[in-house]
Amino acid sequence: MSLTGSRWSRRLFGGQLRVRQITNEVVFLDANVVMYAVGSEHPYRLPCQQVMTAIANDALKAAIDTEIVQEILHRYGALRRHTEAVAVAEDLLALVHLVYPVTLRDIRRALELFAEYSAHGAQARDTIHAAIMQNNGIRLIVSADRHFDRIEGIEA
Repeated sequence: MSLTGSRWSRRLFGGQLRVRQITNEVVFLDANVVMYAVGSEHPYRLPCQQVMTAIANDALKAAIDTEIVQEILHRYGALRRHTEAVAVAEDLLALVHLVYPVTLRDIRRALELFAEYSAHGAQARDTIHAAIMQNNGIRLIVSADRHFDRIEGIEA
């Protein structure tokens, strides 16, 4: 399933979904939102599709980091769905507004966050995302994971 542009909303909703401006802030988009949106039937599928439609319609400005692409490739690769992995990743890159690299500063901050929040459920890759968010002034994340709210300065 394609994520790009107006095809996203037309394919999923017959072009009838109208999404108002949700926030003027850039939000960080977690990989699980993308994977639920393009995945099989699940209670999170429709809400995640609506988020992706909002991004496609510029009602929501989204950022990711390079690790989000790695997560998508890893998950679909583990399922031996290599062609789909590349298609989903390429479509995502065309859809989002910003893609942040992982810098040494981000890794150092992630180590601090991991030391503080791993006992509360934060996984290593999620502390990298949180560090990139903090280092780039992004406070909002769209994610199916609940533990991001526990990290100071991050709001899910």
